Amino acid sequence: MFDDLIRGIERLSNEGVDVPVQTDEKGYIDKQCPAENCEFIFKVNKEDWSQIFKDEAVWCPMCRYEAPADQWFTIAQAEHARSEALQVVKGTIHNALREGAQKFNRRQPRGGFVSISMKVTGGPQRTQTVPAKAATLMQLEIQCEECLSRFAVIGSAYFCPACGHNSVNRTFSDSLRKIRVKKENVELVRKALCEGVGIDDAVVTCRSLIETCISDGVVAFQKYCEGMYAQFGESPFNAFQRLDQANELWKNVLKRGFENWISDDELKSLEVLYQKRHLLAHNEGIVDDRYVMKTGDASYKPGQRIIIAEKDIDFILRCFEKLSEGIKQACNDN
Repeated sequence: MFDDLIRGIERLSNEGVDVPVQTDEKGYIDKQCPAENCEFIFKVNKEDWSQIFKDEAVWCPMCRYEAPADQWFTIAQAEHARSEALQVVKGTIHNALREGAQKFNRRQPRGGFVSISMKVTGGPQRTQTVPAKAATLMQLEIQCEECLSRFAVIGSAYFCPACGHNSVNRTFSDSLRKIRVKKENVELVRKALCEGVGIDDAVVTCRSLIETCISDGVVAFQKYCEGMYAQFGESPFNAFQRLDQANELWKNVLKRGFENWISDDELKSLEVLYQKRHLLAHNEGIVDDRYVMKTGDASYKPGQRIIIAEKDIDFILRCFEKLSEGIKQACNDN
């Protein structure tokens, strides 16, 4: 009477339980970084997952954690798979016992003094798995410039999950986008903080947000220059943190410099913002004699604190976009 049960268990043991994963409307499937301190959720194109991605290694688009392809199921997918596997096992056992009881009862002689029958309560149970549902669509869709795999994220991505490539241009563009988002949402942050913790904390926080935009921009441009310059050799340490030294490095390899891509007035104003960034990073924003001497900025006296306005952020972003485009074009022409 237990033959059906034994066969069902053997089949499960040999074949396992396959729980498919649905794609979203655009043909993407959900993945999640297995690193516990990251767990970044992203999507990959299902065709590319089978044709471009390799079993031995997949990379997290956020932290570049590396692991074999079978470790990238999302937490929700894993929980769904466990639930479905348990349902299939329970259903298989129940249905086998039910079928065995029916066969046993059919074989029993009728009309005897003693009769024996078996009963398994409940009707047939499901033994087919239900696919794991896809999460909502992600707006930022990216195609790797190296391996051409397609993936999608929320917010930002720095690395290709198929090959681990870090796109200098995409990372720089994304850094500038984040600076814009920060600047454009300052007023929302100010209102929320005023209501939540008070006007003093709101003013301090929002001033800090605006000031960090300058530093973030300088660092983003530095990293962009270092990445683009790598094809010509190793650059001196932190050389691209300094505008004049960065300009000379590009002139040496490209025979063109910042003056070719932005005006003299823009370059001079950009140098002033670089010096303001230096004061913020190393002198709490307090003007010293060196700042006045290097910039010729007569609007400040030593001992004052510099002010960063939203228009300064707009200006530095425009300059970096012009310079980065000029550098990219010159590198392609070189």
